[in-house]
Amino acid sequence: MKRIMIAAWLGLMCGVGLRAQTYEELIGRSYDYLDRGDLPAAEQALKAALHLEPANRNNFALLSNLGTIQRRMGLRDEALTSYTAALGLQPDNKLILTNRAELFVERGETELALADYEALLRADPADIDARFRRGMLYVELKEFMSADADFERILQIDPDSKPGRLGFALLDKARGNYADSEAVLNYLIGRDPNDLQLYEERAELYFLMKKNARAMSDLRRVFAGEKEPSAYLYILRGKVRLAQYEKEAAAADFKKALDLGADKSEVEGLLKMTY
Repeated sequence: MKRIMIAAWLGLMCGVGLRAQTYEELIGRSYDYLDRGDLPAAEQALKAALHLEPANRNNFALLSNLGTIQRRMGLRDEALTSYTAALGLQPDNKLILTNRAELFVERGETELALADYEALLRADPADIDARFRRGMLYVELKEFMSADADFERILQIDPDSKPGRLGFALLDKARGNYADSEAVLNYLIGRDPNDLQLYEERAELYFLMKKNARAMSDLRRVFAGEKEPSAYLYILRGKVRLAQYEKEAAAADFKKALDLGADKSEVEGLLKMTY
């Protein structure tokens, strides 16, 4: 039944002119396109391979790759369809479950993301990455006791765990325990001075603490190291610049964030503060 459903789905989604090639050749072609950065062509090559051999036992991997390509293209609905089809063939595949959970987070479907992380943890209670990610979702939901339990469990598994310590730093930040959060972040940065995420988290903390010069120092480090800074980073830097009365520079950051896909209503509200 699963194979029939996959075949029907592929018949609807595939309409490409690559049928003359073999299954393996189409997969190889998809890799070539990826190396060139041509995501739409890579997507079409994988669809053609799936259509050519809808019952191939390796299709779970192709569907997973297809979902990731579609996700990179911003095609979140299509990516969800691909990941779910892949899980229909391999329900307990850790990589695919993780990717779908991350996609649910991007789509704002927190409860569905939690369900996938819980499935991962049922299969492997010692999965530190899944436990950390679930803990961070609990932080966002302000379910602090649940987050605390996940981060504590990580440190029980590995007392020296960086994710466990980072989780507690971010939990303290969310709770308003800024001094405790700063102490942990300082420790982690001292241990791993090249981790840009730590500087980003500390910059946000310094902004909340109104230590804007320190926040800007950390952000300079992040922007110097990031090849493609996120919309969030531009918003954060814009907020710091606004707090330093650099309204023109702040406005430029907010506009850049908008170009990168930031929420329009949020950015418009910030831009009004620069007039």
